[in-house]
Amino acid sequence: MDIEKKVLLLGILKKEQDENLNDVLLRLEVAKVFTLKQGKTYLKELKAEFLIVSNELSFKGLAIAKDVEQEFKI
Repeated sequence: MDIEKKVLLLGILKKEQDENLNDVLLRLEVAKVFTLKQGKTYLKELKAEFLIVSNELSFKGLAIAKDVEQEFKI
């Protein structure tokens, strides 16, 4: 999985309760992780892989995001 997708999953995991996915994309764009257009493409890919369902992380997406969190802590 691309590092950008991993960061996006982690961003979704760490988002505030009042934030939506677009807010996460905008925050990562400001941090220069990717452009908004690239972020939307990654978001579509994650939805196609069923890692995001109904604008929330699926069980599989949550497990991968937690693994990514551990990977970045090391």
